[in-house]
Amino acid sequence: MSRTKPEPVQVVKQRRDALLKSLVDHIPYIQFMGISFERRGDELTALLPFRDDLIGNPMLPALHGGVTAGLLEITAIVGLAWSNQWNDMESGDRSSDAPHGEAFPRMPKTIDFTIDYLRSGLPRDAYARALVTRSGRRYASVRAEAWQDNRARPFAQAHGHFLMPQSDD
Repeated sequence: MSRTKPEPVQVVKQRRDALLKSLVDHIPYIQFMGISFERRGDELTALLPFRDDLIGNPMLPALHGGVTAGLLEITAIVGLAWSNQWNDMESGDRSSDAPHGEAFPRMPKTIDFTIDYLRSGLPRDAYARALVTRSGRRYASVRAEAWQDNRARPFAQAHGHFLMPQSDD
């Protein structure tokens, strides 16, 4: 019995980076907010660089609640889509690969999204990560948290439920 030769690591990394770029580049709100994603293996971290126009209360100053909510929801959606695409890539299903944006993967749709504002977001860069707590064929549940200087001290967290895209949609 002969085994197929594994792909070079650089090729795998390029394919994963192309898929992430395809996910992010097709959502205009991500560009509007200036959010970027950093990939380390199968883990994504969202980065929201600070800008003055993100301040909601200039007296404190504090990040606008809508900016915080947008960061958390985008992180949850991209994290969920990435998780599903990652599982397909690791299982050898190349139909989900989207090099150079050729076949944009279908995105989950928000059913509900609840945010807990734990403290004011300060006027500095913010980070967020999502954890997929359940992902089935039709429905998924995701938890997301946002922090600034110390990951152990999140300033907001969220929990959302999403309708998964169907292959026959």
